[in-house]
Amino acid sequence: MTIPTPDYLEFEEFQNRTKKLEKIKKLNINPYPYKYEATHSSIEIKDLYGNKQLGHSDDAAAGETPLVKFSGRLVLFRAMGKNAFAQLQDETGKIQIMFNRDQTKVEGLDPIKAEISNIKFIEKMIDLGDIIGVEGNLFLTKKNELTIYAKKVTLLTKTLLPLPDKHSGLKDTGVRYRKRWLDLISNQSVIETFKKRSLILKIIRTYLEDEGFLEVETPILQNIYGGAEAKPFATHMNALHQDMYLRIALEISLKKLLVGGFSKIYEIGKVFRNEGLDRTHNPEFTLLEAYATNLDYNDLMTFTENLFETIALKLNGTTKVIWQKHEIDLKAPWKRLSMKNSIKEYAKIDTDKLSTEELNKKLLDTEIDRDKLKNATRGKMIALLFEELVEDKLIQPHHIYDHPIETTPLCKVHRNQEENKEILVERFESFILKKEFLNAYSELNDPIAQRKLLEDQVLKRKSGDEEAHPLDEEFIESICQGMPPAAGFGIGIDRLIMLFTNADSIKDVIFFPIMKMEE
Repeated sequence: MTIPTPDYLEFEEFQNRTKKLEKIKKLNINPYPYKYEATHSSIEIKDLYGNKQLGHSDDAAAGETPLVKFSGRLVLFRAMGKNAFAQLQDETGKIQIMFNRDQTKVEGLDPIKAEISNIKFIEKMIDLGDIIGVEGNLFLTKKNELTIYAKKVTLLTKTLLPLPDKHSGLKDTGVRYRKRWLDLISNQSVIETFKKRSLILKIIRTYLEDEGFLEVETPILQNIYGGAEAKPFATHMNALHQDMYLRIALEISLKKLLVGGFSKIYEIGKVFRNEGLDRTHNPEFTLLEAYATNLDYNDLMTFTENLFETIALKLNGTTKVIWQKHEIDLKAPWKRLSMKNSIKEYAKIDTDKLSTEELNKKLLDTEIDRDKLKNATRGKMIALLFEELVEDKLIQPHHIYDHPIETTPLCKVHRNQEENKEILVERFESFILKKEFLNAYSELNDPIAQRKLLEDQVLKRKSGDEEAHPLDEEFIESICQGMPPAAGFGIGIDRLIMLFTNADSIKDVIFFPIMKMEE
């Protein structure tokens, strides 16, 4: 068997840098040392010393200004006679370095034995992209730029492949998503996006924990999947000789914990849906689900809009968020409409006044996929009318509540069900910028009703609906032992991050989005 040779091994730059690597090793310089004790990051240096009168290069050369140790990636280098100037970049930004022919020393280099001076070693043996540590004194250039006068330079990592061209940058989105490390090196704004992602998750956890919620973890591999209408990823466990599934939601396991006695719980974790990819969908994504006993969906409307408002205020100091050309105000309370009233307001259609045949005719007048209308019940048609004629009008935050029962088998029937009307459930979805951001229910805890609804889902599966729920006997058994009144919600974290980072694609907020494998 022959192992194929990757293209990069044939690159001229790879071969040149490999030769330099061998020369460096022959000089008894370790090109990959174990550690380096930097004293400051780039941002810390700027925050501490950026507004101080530090003196100029002569003061730094004499050691009369603050001494720092800093490490980063070399992203710019230019020789200027006796001196050479460079920029080193770390996670927090860039800082200028000055190397001096007489004072800068390379750690481990004996210039006499090596027959190469310190400054020539830096110029000839260190390349853009290499990671180095510098120890030196700070000063201000004539242009008032904060700079480290390098007294000692340590090679920390010799790179064998070059950075993207500094002028054209890294603009191919396929390369940016597939080789995210290059994207992070090339674009400081991308680093800031992912830092903001981490901060948002911290704000969410703090908000939930301040409200008494406990974070839990539940299995990713499941014998039976459930909690959403989606097609799963299937796998096989050799040890048990059985097929298993990657979870499509967190709901079923979390409800079992409510049965066990927990009153407020949440989980933030990966879920997997074997579906398409587009601007707002990735088959692997991060989901938040939270459940609380003795609450209903009305309580959650207030709770969740306050969560969004809190995130906005903690991040930006205002409830207003700019996304592309829209200014979105997340201030609570949000507009609330029943699904049928939203159709009446935004599509000018009163579904209560139309027969089932007339609803079908309204749908045929849209661009709906006709397959969706096969065996569609009246309630399903109302939900489809909402999707086709209302969703794209929901720019500012809306709670759309009281959905037809056909939309979910896991939700309580509306407590004020009207006679001779479609059966509605106590469910709401929250929409911003035409997209669903949140799904919430008054949770169904009647085991007899739950079994009946899941049996109906089995019939739908047999008729060809691959996204219908399977029948989960263990789940029904658990609620037979008593699940208290409860409400729960789920939020797609990646879509939430898109909103707060002004990202146009979900791939911009996932470190490593799903991409087709390269040949």
